[in-house]
Amino acid sequence: MINPLESKIAAPYARALYDYSNAQNVTHQVTADFQNLEAFLEKTPDLIEYLTNPVTKTEAKQEILTKVLKPQLNTVTFKFLSILVERKRINMLQAIIDSYLKLVYLVASIKIIEVSSAFKFTNRQKNTLIKKLKELTNAREVRLILTIDTSLIGGFLIKTDSSVIDLSVKGQLQELAKQLDTVLDI
Repeated sequence: MINPLESKIAAPYARALYDYSNAQNVTHQVTADFQNLEAFLEKTPDLIEYLTNPVTKTEAKQEILTKVLKPQLNTVTFKFLSILVERKRINMLQAIIDSYLKLVYLVASIKIIEVSSAFKFTNRQKNTLIKKLKELTNAREVRLILTIDTSLIGGFLIKTDSSVIDLSVKGQLQELAKQLDTVLDI
């Protein structure tokens, strides 16, 4: 989870990269790089630990970036990562990726919606949910972040921006318990 201070520091970097990639006409490639990089970094916590270690020398970090990431990344994305290493801001990488992708999605009218469900969705259920969420949010495209939470018992929980829609059995039971408490207090 990215804290608000990191988000505030990351925002100008993300905006600068977005503006530059837009000017260079490589926004799609940088966006794809960041989406792939986000997934890659999630699977390699050792790399993050190495890059964010203040004791590790800048040259060593650059060498690792060159060996591991340069072949897979667009030139603009790689240069940006190098700048983050030089300026000792590589520890902000996850926050910058998050901020950049949010900016791209906002500009492209793509909504990121978190859905917690007691069970895994089938493709048909996922597509139906995406269609309904597009109608509700007036977004051109909807990207779901799906998580399984067995404590919900059944149904699902939808989180988008500042609103939460609780369609879970757990939520309905909690609401029923509140109503019963209110009735019993009278």
